[in-house]
Amino acid sequence: MMMKSINPATGKEIKAYNEHTKDDVQNAITLAHDTFQKHRLTSFSERKALMMKAADILDSEKEKWGELLTSEMGKTYKSAIVEVEKCALVCRHYADQAEHIMQDEIIETEASSSYVKHLPIGVVLAVMPWNFPFWQVFRFAAPALMAGNVALLKHASNVPGSALAIEEIFNRAGFANGCFQTLLIGSEKVEAILKDDRIRAATLTGSEPAGRSVAATCGSEIKTTVLELGGSDAFIVMPSADMELAIDKAITGRTMNNGQSCIAAKRFIIHADIYEEFKDKMVARFKALKVGNPMDDETDIGPMALKQIRDELYEQVEASVKAGAKLLCGGDVSNGEGYFYTPAILADIPEDAPAYSEELFGPVASLYKVESLDDAIKLANATRFGLGSAIMTQDAKEIEIACRDLEAGSTFVNANVASDPRLPFGGVKSSGYGRELCSDGLLEFVNRKTISIS
Repeated sequence: MMMKSINPATGKEIKAYNEHTKDDVQNAITLAHDTFQKHRLTSFSERKALMMKAADILDSEKEKWGELLTSEMGKTYKSAIVEVEKCALVCRHYADQAEHIMQDEIIETEASSSYVKHLPIGVVLAVMPWNFPFWQVFRFAAPALMAGNVALLKHASNVPGSALAIEEIFNRAGFANGCFQTLLIGSEKVEAILKDDRIRAATLTGSEPAGRSVAATCGSEIKTTVLELGGSDAFIVMPSADMELAIDKAITGRTMNNGQSCIAAKRFIIHADIYEEFKDKMVARFKALKVGNPMDDETDIGPMALKQIRDELYEQVEASVKAGAKLLCGGDVSNGEGYFYTPAILADIPEDAPAYSEELFGPVASLYKVESLDDAIKLANATRFGLGSAIMTQDAKEIEIACRDLEAGSTFVNANVASDPRLPFGGVKSSGYGRELCSDGLLEFVNRKTISIS
């Protein structure tokens, strides 16, 4: 079987790769398991030097890696460079912080000595998506390797070049062969890998169905999982908000990564007092966005990563319009090369429309008018998702209430939701469980072992 990398800006094949066979997979698991026995005994200073080298490779070759990301999934080249730089940042963060995070936690008891020791657990399988081909992987791999674990990567099938590049970076940095390995396999092979006794945990970023499948398998095998799934993030704007800032953040929040981000602002919940002004300004800004070649610095929106994803978004918007939603701008599908979609805005969305209850994974904004903060929060929470949330307001009481009552893994005030190595990242409800980044992301895959010495 072949795994093909297709340029979404042209629809043309970049390269085809041979998928790994069953024997290849078993050999990789064996190598990972054997390597773990040695890697877990290395010192933090040894791991730090290797992780810093990985960061240096990312930074010094960011143009090459950025072009790879753009060619495989269509993100703008300028945003691809930022993604690579962020990967270098997370490598350096955990290189500096892992030893401190994993230090023994002293607890006073009747024993002469009692404490919690943090120990790596072994081989962790990462099932990762295509939308941030490097970042999603590095934000898991950096803490996992610094903790003394080893990793196997099952990346999305449309970014095999990126998947192999990550393995290359860790190998060139000096990590032992087997510390990080990429498996070029389809999703149908994941279950068997998870059932292998040598696999001790799994992390998945992806769709809700994929998360349920991995969680079910790992549950039956009693293995740790971290899931970061879909999102339908609310972006609330109140009358006290700085309107120009709110518009700037709204445009960035909805169109970043060509609109293909779990934490993108998707549902714009606007107070009635400023709704018309906000709507008119957002429509004007959306119409001014330049859609085109993602390698062009002037391009705002590149193609969607897959034709299927583009076509599904088009169908969701069309069905929403048929159900009564109003299409304020955009929504066109290119008839030429590439998987382009004109950024769209929907308003007056009825509850039976797909846009009301489903995640729109592309450059489509949904506008809602509300009369109060209470109504805004009720609408924001009226979804099975709970990844991120944002509110634009200058009112201290409104900030307090929103931070308390919004059902999400994070609330950002006067800013877009973003992942940061220094802060925990994850969701609630159908957006998943567990946390990545910060100390949480490292401690998810360790044995917090109690030690008591009489």
